[in-house]
Amino acid sequence: MSLYTTKGPVTITCNKRLTPFLEQEVKDLGFNVEETFVTGVRLNATLNECIRLNLNLRCGSQVLYSLKQFEALDADEIYNQLHTFPWETILPEDGYFSTTSNVQNDTINNGMFANLRVKDAVVDRLREKTGKRPSTGAELSGAVIHLFWKNDNAEIFIDTSGDSLARHGYRKIPGRAPMLEALAAATILAARWDRQSPFINPMCGSGTVAIEAALIATNSRPGLFRNNYAFMHLQGFDEAVYLEERGLLEKQIREVPGLRIIATDLSDIAIVNAHKNAKAAGVEDIIEFKVCDFARTEVPED
Repeated sequence: MSLYTTKGPVTITCNKRLTPFLEQEVKDLGFNVEETFVTGVRLNATLNECIRLNLNLRCGSQVLYSLKQFEALDADEIYNQLHTFPWETILPEDGYFSTTSNVQNDTINNGMFANLRVKDAVVDRLREKTGKRPSTGAELSGAVIHLFWKNDNAEIFIDTSGDSLARHGYRKIPGRAPMLEALAAATILAARWDRQSPFINPMCGSGTVAIEAALIATNSRPGLFRNNYAFMHLQGFDEAVYLEERGLLEKQIREVPGLRIIATDLSDIAIVNAHKNAKAAGVEDIIEFKVCDFARTEVPED
């Protein structure tokens, strides 16, 4: 049984207050949202469908594919439950993986200890079954295993994303007080901008809001700026599926004739950096950058 073609419970997380916009994004991609909560949504999907979600979502953080739910009173039970799981059918024997967790359990006061018990269980299982010890570390550059553990209830996931989707990957110079890209995108979606009228962004800082507006207007998705995801480091990954989904992103880009996005800031350094970020995102020709006071920002008469 391949997880890439088998539907299972999927949780997509996001920052607080972004759930309504994440939910609409997921629905627009053709998925049925079964449940929403404060920091995310739940649905059923295959790992191949998780590829599409990872490449397209603007407001999400992690796309988590559930492997197992169980009861655990303490960290030893976490180890015992995960040591019996067939990790050799999911993780490459010569691969690299990381562990992350969200833990609320009175028996431990440090989530890193829970991560350690998860790692130990997986490593011991793979060493017993394959004779090889996989590499592990904190960097989210390979496969990622995520533990959610609240009170006595635990759930183990494959984190198909790795590094957070909330950072869209184009911003090379963040500036002094950068706005998270997912939050900027949600702010624009909340405004119900028609994606054709002039978009004015005074005090633009590193340009995140203006850039996200340009990306939304042209239907340019975050997957265009990233080439490594955790789903690529699992057994059964079909690169052809990824490349097909990646190719669709290119085809979906649209031009918006006459679109004006005006971004200004009093700081000339901020404008220089914002222009560099816009260039990295491929939208520098769409945004009109200018150094000026807030009150002198151009607002077209129409």
